[in-house]
Amino acid sequence: MITTALTILVGLALLSIEAEALVRGSAALALRLGITPLVVGLTVVAFGTSSPELVVSVKASLDGNGAIALGNVVGSNICNIALILGVSALIKPVRIEAQVIRREIPVLVFASILLWAMLAGGELQRWMGLLLTVGLVAYIAFSYGGARAE
Repeated sequence: MITTALTILVGLALLSIEAEALVRGSAALALRLGITPLVVGLTVVAFGTSSPELVVSVKASLDGNGAIALGNVVGSNICNIALILGVSALIKPVRIEAQVIRREIPVLVFASILLWAMLAGGELQRWMGLLLTVGLVAYIAFSYGGARAE
């Protein structure tokens, strides 16, 4: 029991240190590329933090556990919004420019509604996966292009 608790504490300490490095590195990357930190967060940081979910969902799908794959994605999104932003705001208010809210939140809502519509038939087909992936690439290109123009 003590070993488990110590392992968790050490893991949390290391995670905190690495999170700081990720934030600093991402900000430096944004400066170097001449884009906003938001775009780096939407791409580099998002991919880094989503990698474990990708592995879990692909493995679950390969094992025929679609509910776990979907639950992982939906649960992660709800947790990111409610827990991550919620706790961050509890610690210190999170300031977000109105332009960011007008541009990014509708994309989040659209992606959620699109997924909901795609799942109406009870199965996410390959072409739907392709459409979602191409949509992500288009969104990244749009975000990057918009950030370069600003």
